[in-house]
Parts: sequence; structure tokens; C-alpha cells
Amino acid sequence: MPYLIVHEEGCIGCHTCEMVCSLSHEGVINPDLSRIHVLGYKGEKFPVMCLQCEDAPCELVCPMEAIHMQNGVRMVDDEKCIRCKMCTLVCPVGGVLYDYINNKMIRCDLCGGDPQCAKYCPMNVIEVVQDEKVPEARKRGVRVLYGEAD
Repeated sequence: MPYLIVHEEGCIGCHTCEMVCSLSHEGVINPDLSRIHVLGYKGEKFPVMCLQCEDAPCELVCPMEAIHMQNGVRMVDDEKCIRCKMCTLVCPVGGVLYDYINNKMIRCDLCGGDPQCAKYCPMNVIEVVQDEKVPEARKRGVRVLYGEAD
């Protein structure tokens, strides 16, 4: 399974990842429809998306069991989802979002194994690696995941 790692120190805040994400998923450039968002903290910029948590709180809290693992990626079943938005409340990084235009929950689906955000990032801040190459420590914490490995 591919996995995304963000090297936050290189992000210039250009929002290309947001634009290409919404374009590839929804056919329009609209940051509100993106599964990735560039945030800022103390002058630094960094992209944030679903971390594909091992013990995903979003999946555990879903009353309809609409969030499930499919081909190594957590997906939302639109047929089962009642749009209660509990998943958005428990996600530790804001990786599950409500698409108010299309009335559905959205989250990173790794673009079917070819993440467009990583492909088009002009600074190569978003790296695609295979799951077995990601140390367990980097999967566990947001700060660890978004920083360089020790």
C-alpha cells in the first residue's frame, strides 16, 4: 500500500496539492473539495490529509459502519453514510471532511495508488512510500509523521 509522508520544512504554501486534488477528484479547482489542505503554524506551512490511521477513530465512531478498509485505504461508503459528521469530530488531524456541495464525506483515497498531490508538488514535499518502508513511529504521531525521521 502506498503511504504519504510530508516533509514540512520544504512546503512553500503554494496550494498546488489542494488544486490538483480537487481537480482530479471533482473536476474543478476548489480547495473546499480537496482532500488535502495546507495549514500554517508559526510561519511554517504544511499539507495535512488523512493519515490512514491504524486504529482509525473515524471508523470506530461511525454508527453506520460506512467507513471501511478497501485495498489498503479507508473509504466512505456513500450509500451507508448518513452524514452525521461524527468522523469529522474525532479525526485528530481533520482528515475527514464534509463536501457541502455534493453532500458527502470525503477523505484521502491515495488516488488509487498514484497520489496526485505528491506527483505535482513543485517542492517534492509530499513523498509516496510503500507501507513496509514507513517506520512504525512515523505512523503513530502527527508531529513525527510530518517531520524528518531521527
